[in-house]
Amino acid sequence: MSPASTGASTSVDAVPPVRTPESDSDSRLTPGGPGYRRMSLALFLAGVATFALLYSTQALLPLISGEFGVAASEASWTVAAATGGLALFVLPMSALSERFGRRTVMTASLAVAVTVGMLVPFAPSLGALVVLRAVQGAALAGLPASAQAYLAEEVRPKALVTAIGLFVAGNSVGGMSGRVITGWVAQEWGWRVSVGVIGALAVACAVAFRLLLPAPRHFTAGSLRPRVLLGTVRGHLSDPLLRRLYAIGALFMTVFGGVYTVIGYRLTAAPFGLPQGIVGSIFLVYLVGTVSASAAGRLVGRFGRRGALYLAGGTTAAGLLLSLTASLVLVLAGLVLITAGFFAGHAVASSAVSKTATHGRAQASALYQSAYYVGSSVGSTVGALAFHANGWSGTVGVGLLAVLGVVTITVLGSRAARVAARREPVGAH
Repeated sequence: MSPASTGASTSVDAVPPVRTPESDSDSRLTPGGPGYRRMSLALFLAGVATFALLYSTQALLPLISGEFGVAASEASWTVAAATGGLALFVLPMSALSERFGRRTVMTASLAVAVTVGMLVPFAPSLGALVVLRAVQGAALAGLPASAQAYLAEEVRPKALVTAIGLFVAGNSVGGMSGRVITGWVAQEWGWRVSVGVIGALAVACAVAFRLLLPAPRHFTAGSLRPRVLLGTVRGHLSDPLLRRLYAIGALFMTVFGGVYTVIGYRLTAAPFGLPQGIVGSIFLVYLVGTVSASAAGRLVGRFGRRGALYLAGGTTAAGLLLSLTASLVLVLAGLVLITAGFFAGHAVASSAVSKTATHGRAQASALYQSAYYVGSSVGSTVGALAFHANGWSGTVGVGLLAVLGVVTITVLGSRAARVAARREPVGAH
């Protein structure tokens, strides 16, 4: 069975050996089989460590601003630098995983990231903190670049969606728990102790990951010839549908990054005046996103991919508008809608990338992730600048523009699909 049919990534310079269905059924991991539970737990913990580290300063930005005497737009670089580093290095890391193996790259990435994580609490200045966070993000790029390729190669096709779902669940839990933990710890002992606790948690997850993850049995190494890699990347970027999906992922993340970077400033200030621990707990709203992401498949089945994107965009826009009120209850309801819409839209777009790419799926996914995290960096930076200039309404305005971009791209995709449908009978004839 070929990688294209199973969802496995093709290597940069080598074609994996053809496997028969019998050999797949004998050796690939499957629920209830040997190694599957260890593999699932290992990648779940890797997801927890990755997202707990990646967004460890997001809930702490008001405290970081206070210590260094900087505005939200400057403190936000501690988030933007990490996500920007990941965006820049996810594609090179995907190529390294093709040559040196998925488990090797994931292990090395986590080792570097947790080491840097233990240095972050001792950053003497905001500039040093931003540099450390950029290095940390670049190191973490090896996880999303390799984990899905590992699963596609080592898990039976029928169990692949479930296995990837567990990894994504780890991402969600890590992103949520990291922010909640940092909020409550920082309230008592300050932001430095808080990020140190997250670093220690990530170390424990990294060690457990390495001990639990089964050795790969279906990986075939390829060379790192730049010409081959660049050819694959050019092929993906020349596909209009993939370009639209990359843009949609980036725009959805622009909304999400901006909102959650700035929300702490709004909720700790008047008229709300919430303590840091409560603000950190706001990120429990992520649980709503976990539910909406899991429901994305049903939405696509009922409304189609473009219909699901319209629904996700509309839900996000409604949440942004609702958050403009001065009622804490309505602001929280707005965050629920923003989170649900974002996760649903992200799930629809990212799954469509895997279905659209017929070759080089590791690179296709890496390009999506790169665009996604560029959106996060842009959202956190521009959203903070807008907040500094015009308050929360400025951040909401940035988000609404991004949602408008999603809707516009989806409309253009609908028109392109109609044109292609009209031309198809002529071409077939």
